[in-house]
Amino acid sequence: MTSSLPPRAGRRCHHTLNPLHSTLYFSPDLDREFTALGLADAAAARIAARSAPLGAVGPGTVAAAFYNYDHALLARHLPAVWETVSPAAALGARLRAADATLRRLLGEETAASPEMAEAAALALRAVEACSRPARPLYSANADLPVPEEPHLAYWHAAALLREHRGDGHLAALLTLGLDPLEALITHTATGKGMNSAWILETRGWSRDDWEAGRERLRGRGLLDAGGELTEEGARLREELEEVTDRLDAAPYEHLGAAGVERLTELGRGFLVTAAGAGAFPPYLMGKD
Repeated sequence: MTSSLPPRAGRRCHHTLNPLHSTLYFSPDLDREFTALGLADAAAARIAARSAPLGAVGPGTVAAAFYNYDHALLARHLPAVWETVSPAAALGARLRAADATLRRLLGEETAASPEMAEAAALALRAVEACSRPARPLYSANADLPVPEEPHLAYWHAAALLREHRGDGHLAALLTLGLDPLEALITHTATGKGMNSAWILETRGWSRDDWEAGRERLRGRGLLDAGGELTEEGARLREELEEVTDRLDAAPYEHLGAAGVERLTELGRGFLVTAAGAGAFPPYLMGKD
C-alpha cells in the first residue's frame, strides 16, 4: 500500500504519545491509588492497571496480551488480585492516577491548555481508523468511555494508539520468530529499550532466563559474543519495526500528513516537559 505520509511519520508520532502515556506506570500516584484500595504490591498494581480493561482475567490471558511477562510472575498475582480490586475499581484508580500524574508533570496550565485540547482531538481522530480484530488490548480499551477533560482524553487516546500498535507488534514478533525474551533482549541491544536490570525486576524473568535467551540469539546469528546486534540482528529489528508500521498505518493515514505532523509537535512538547519534571527513572533505558 502506498502511504500518503513521510517515511516513519506514524512511528515518530507514536514515539511522542506512548512515553507520556507510560508515565503512569512509573508514577507514585498509581501506587497511592492502588494502596488506598488495599493493593500495596507495586507489581500487582501495574499488572491490574493495564489488564483491567480485559476484565477479571487470569494469568494465561494476560501473558498472551502482554507477551513479554513471565507467566509465573503473572500467576503470583492473577486472578487473586481481583479479590482485592475489581477491574472497575482498577480502571477508576488508573484514571485518577493519570489525572494526578499529568497535572503534576505538565502543570495545571498545560493540562487545561488549548494545545492539550487540540492534541486530544487529533489523537481521537486518528483512533477512528483503528481496528479491533486480533487486537485484544486495543479493543478492550476501546470499550471504555472517553474522559471529558482534555488531558485525560489525550491520555486515553494515547492508550488506544499504544495498544493498537502494540497488538500489531506482537503479530510481527510472531511472524519474525522472536519469543518474549528474545524480543526484549534484541530491543535492549538496540540501545532504545529498557536495560536488563529493569526488565528482570518488572517482567519476572531470571538472569539465567536472560542468558539463555542470549544464547539462542547467538545461535541464530542475531547477537555477537559481546551481546551486540549483528548486521543480521539489526536488519531483523528494522524489519520488525517496518512490519509494525504497516500494521499500524491506518490511524495515521486517516489523520493525514498535516495532522500527524501537528500531533507529533504537540506530543513532543508535552513529553519534553514531563521528562524534565522527572517522569522517568534515570536508570530505565540503555544497553547492559
